[in-house]
Amino acid sequence: MTFRSLILSSAAVLLAAPALAADPEFTVLDWAGWEIDGVLTSYVAKNGDKPTYSFFADDDEAFQKASSGFKTDVVHPCAAHVGRYRDAGLIEPWDPAKIPEFGNIAPRLLNSPIFKDDAGVWFIPTDYAYTAIAYNTKEVPEADVASLQVFKDPKYAGRISLPDSTDDVWSLAFLATGLTQWDNVTDEQFKAAADWLREVHPNVRAYWSDPAEMAQLMATGEVLVAWSWNDGVATLKAEDFPVGFQRTPTEGATTWFCGYVNMKDAPGKEEKAYDFINSLLAPSSAPALLEELGYALSNDAAMKEIPAEELKAAYVDPVEGPILAQTPVPAEMRAKMIEEFEAIKAGF
Repeated sequence: MTFRSLILSSAAVLLAAPALAADPEFTVLDWAGWEIDGVLTSYVAKNGDKPTYSFFADDDEAFQKASSGFKTDVVHPCAAHVGRYRDAGLIEPWDPAKIPEFGNIAPRLLNSPIFKDDAGVWFIPTDYAYTAIAYNTKEVPEADVASLQVFKDPKYAGRISLPDSTDDVWSLAFLATGLTQWDNVTDEQFKAAADWLREVHPNVRAYWSDPAEMAQLMATGEVLVAWSWNDGVATLKAEDFPVGFQRTPTEGATTWFCGYVNMKDAPGKEEKAYDFINSLLAPSSAPALLEELGYALSNDAAMKEIPAEELKAAYVDPVEGPILAQTPVPAEMRAKMIEEFEAIKAGF
């Protein structure tokens, strides 16, 4: 994905176009930029057109829209948010028998009773990548990013950027304070992470809202160190910007993964939901997804066909070292994380 296309993708979110109309019998509530030809090949071949898309900027917006009565057939939440859809009674199970590539989905991406239980399979993971330390290799010594404590370093006051994302910010804070999972965080552990974020806050130049914004902040030299997704880093590297991506700091990095939920009482044709998910999971989708968005496909068999050097170039090759997976958290904890993060950003 070029720097220009990344910016255009960001602009699509900011303009918040209500929908990209196509197939009237199937609607997808999705992240901007996901109407990729290469992952919709078999859907279009069978149905004659792409689905109708409605876009969102983040998971909170997506859930708010879906829970407020917006009619869609499927939604593309990240894993940490799937429980919200189940708790609200908005979704119904998928039928794996109708998904030929289901058996090739990486088992680690389904390892939660929120995703799969005796009642069925509630979530089909499709994509994943990593969040770690992006840094300007001309201005920042590699030794400085060997630890997540670089974000507190007074040397970089006003020159760091963090994502305006509850999941990514708290995964950073928990890792920095000694946790590698967030499933059962105690009050003391939560306070330690919140205190750490408060120490970091004065160093923050900006909380970025999308990879294009993060890339621009680094490209202009305003920001030297960022907690970043891999795609923005790969884009900067493709533009010959001196950027590094430290995925093995002492405390670890984080991985996120997203997929699709099947909406209950959906307006379109149910069979098209399976045409859509099967098109996404097809082996041919793996190179297209990596090329266009910089993400890995959940289909392990398909990913094994991609050359190792291409995975490394996109920073989606396996990470050796501690990893915090952004799995579902209880609703009470999510509300607490959101409230505390908003207070920290406001300076409280």
